[in-house]
Amino acid sequence: MTGQQIHQETGLHADVTVEGRLHATLHAEPGRVVAVIGPNGAGKSTLLGALAGTVRATGRVEVAGRDWSDLPVRERRLGVVFQDRSLLPHLRARDDVAFGLRARGVPRREADRRALGWLERLGVGDLADRRPAQLSGGQAQRVAIARALAGEPDLLLLDEPFAGLDVGVATGLRIELARHLAAYAGIALLVTHDALDALTLADEVLVLDEGRVVQTGTPREVAARPRSEHVARLVGLNVVREGDELRSFAPSAVAVSPRARSGHDAPATSARHRWAGRVAAVAPHGDAVRLLVSTEDGPELIADVTPASAVELGLEPGAEVWLSVKATAVQTDSMRP
Repeated sequence: MTGQQIHQETGLHADVTVEGRLHATLHAEPGRVVAVIGPNGAGKSTLLGALAGTVRATGRVEVAGRDWSDLPVRERRLGVVFQDRSLLPHLRARDDVAFGLRARGVPRREADRRALGWLERLGVGDLADRRPAQLSGGQAQRVAIARALAGEPDLLLLDEPFAGLDVGVATGLRIELARHLAAYAGIALLVTHDALDALTLADEVLVLDEGRVVQTGTPREVAARPRSEHVARLVGLNVVREGDELRSFAPSAVAVSPRARSGHDAPATSARHRWAGRVAAVAPHGDAVRLLVSTEDGPELIADVTPASAVELGLEPGAEVWLSVKATAVQTDSMRP
């Protein structure tokens, strides 16, 4: 059986415990991207550490038909992208990407060739001779992703890869990463606090809370039946509190109109629910454009519009808008406070 055949038939199977911090069971098929979400302190990074072998855990981890439970980190076919990039400060980008390959016995010339190829795929081939101090945050993260993928890992761990990046840089990198993940044969786990990541990059969602798996499913399934307000917000379902009730509605149900710079009067509409806000982020989402809007009343809301509408209304970060939702699109019985 070839390595590629193992990829196609096995995937990831794990049941791990980190005493006092985590107990999680998960399964993922090859080629799948699993978004790991949950509140701060839920155990997301601990789970990635347990799978990588950098956090001491009991239980079993099997990847691509091989038991990783007692396997040293250096022997795991693993790629990791950290929040802080963790590039080696004394190495050029090309050498950093090639470092793991050479550690596995790949000859220097071949390792350098592969490294340059991945840097070019990530759009930073012309920066191959630069060191980390000479790279912007977005450029450094592209190098880090190239390094993680260059070794053709069976398991790719992405720990908030867009954290700390400007909105525009993060949007471009999200699109680029989605393209590479679509062609990736292994399993990817993506820790994120961003609904856009879960909805645009992931095939499945795993929700952690207090070190336990509390919900799993596709982004659509989890969004349709969230177990809590926190989960609903993370997977992109809009949630607002009115008195003692939580009301939820989909981004596609939100109407968007521009707000006059000279005043704050709400637009004439029959919609019962209205919010004034400012566009915080814009990203492609299937055939639509997805907006993240910070409202003046507090909640961050998500709205989907057509690309033509986004252009016509000038919907870019910083634009002031009105959001409205008809009462018939709002559900009040899908969640409990």
